[in-house]
Amino acid sequence: MNLKRVVVTGLGALTPIGNDVAAMWQSMLIGVSGAGPITRFDTEKFRCKIACEVKGFDPTEHFNRKELNKLDLFTQYGLVAADEAIRDSGIELCNVDKSRVGVIWGSGNGGVQTFQNEVSQYAKSGIPRFSPFFCTRMISNICAGQISIRYGYTGPNYCTVAACASSAIAISDAFNLIRLGKASVIVAGGSEAAVAECSIGGFGSMQALSFRNDDPKTASRPFDRDRDGFVLAEGAGALVVEELEHAVARGAKIYAEITGCGLSSDAFHITASHPDGRGAYDAMRLAVEESGMALTDVDHINTHGTSTPIGDISEPKAISHLFGEYSKKISLNSTKSMTGHLLGAAGSVEAIATVLCIKNNIVPPTINHFNDDPKIEPLDFTFNKAKQRQVDFALCNAFGFGGHNVSLAFRKY
Repeated sequence: MNLKRVVVTGLGALTPIGNDVAAMWQSMLIGVSGAGPITRFDTEKFRCKIACEVKGFDPTEHFNRKELNKLDLFTQYGLVAADEAIRDSGIELCNVDKSRVGVIWGSGNGGVQTFQNEVSQYAKSGIPRFSPFFCTRMISNICAGQISIRYGYTGPNYCTVAACASSAIAISDAFNLIRLGKASVIVAGGSEAAVAECSIGGFGSMQALSFRNDDPKTASRPFDRDRDGFVLAEGAGALVVEELEHAVARGAKIYAEITGCGLSSDAFHITASHPDGRGAYDAMRLAVEESGMALTDVDHINTHGTSTPIGDISEPKAISHLFGEYSKKISLNSTKSMTGHLLGAAGSVEAIATVLCIKNNIVPPTINHFNDDPKIEPLDFTFNKAKQRQVDFALCNAFGFGGHNVSLAFRKY
C-alpha cells in the first residue's frame, strides 16, 4: 500500500507559561516556571497548595455569554488553541474539502470542574436541579465536537482518553488516518482544566503531587534527586496535521514531518511505570523503526519526565537500554519542569515543543536541577540552560496511568 507522508502545518497553545505558541516557546528557552499558589479555590485544608495555572486568560475575549454557558474551561482552552493552530496553518483561507478535514482531541479528565460544581450543588441542596448543559459541558469528547462545529469540519471526529498519553495518541491517530488516505487534514491535540478541589485532593492522596508549597517555582524537578511529585497544570495544545501533497499544493509552511509513532502497554501497574521501562523502550523502538531511521539518527527526546520518584528513573533506564552508548549523545529534556504536568494535554504541548526544537535547532532546558540522583542514568538532560544543536530527528514521549505509552517521531522536512 502506498502510504501518504504526513506533516505539521499549524501550531496553537494555551499554557501556564504563555497564552500562545510564541510566548510559550520564548518562556521555554529562558526557563520560566509556570508554577505558583492555586487561585482557583481556597487551599487552606489541602496539603497541596500549588499548581501551574493559565494566567491572564479572559474567556469573554473569545466567547459570548451564551457560548460560555455551554463550555467547560477545558473546552474553552481547546477552542482557543485550535483556533491559533488553524489560523497559523492558513487552512481556513484555502478552498479545502471540509469532509476531508477532521478533529481528534485528547483529554484525560474532560469537564471535571463542571462535574464537581454540579454534583456539589446537588449534594448541598438535595434538589436534582442540574443544568441542561451539564452532560455536554462535562463529557471528554465534546471539545472535538465543538471544534468541528465551529469550523464545519465533517471528517473523522472523536476523542482519545488515555490519561496523560491522551493527546499524544490523538496525534498518533491523526498521523495514521492521513497516511492511510482517510483524511487530508486533522486538527489534533488536547486540553485539560483540572485545577479543581477533586483533582488536587485525589492526586494528592495518591502522593503523586509535589508538596513544595513554600517554593512553587522550583517544585517541578524532573530527574533531580529531591523531586517529590508533579505539579498539576492546565491548558491546551493543537497541531494541524496534514498530508504532504495537500500541504504543498496549497503552499502551506511546513514545521516538520511526522514519520512514526510507537504505542505500547506496561501491563504492570495502574499508576507506576515498569521499573525497567519496558513499555517506554518498546514505544520508542517502534517509533524509530516505523520512521525508517536508525537509533543513531535520534538527536533529541522530549521525555515524559514528570518529576515523580519512580517514573524519572525508569524512562532514562529505557533510553539507555535502547540506545546504548549512543544515548549519551541525545539531548533530553523535560518541559514539564516549566509547564507542569498538563495531564491529557501534555503530549500535544510537548509535541509542539519538539517540533519547534527541530525548526529552530535548539533544545529548551530542564530547569530546577540542583542535585544529581545516583539512581538515574547519567544522560544529557539539558539541565538549567537551553542548548543550541542540530536537531533533525526527535522523539516525544507520553506515558499515562494505566500503563499507556506513546512515542511520536518527528523529522526535519
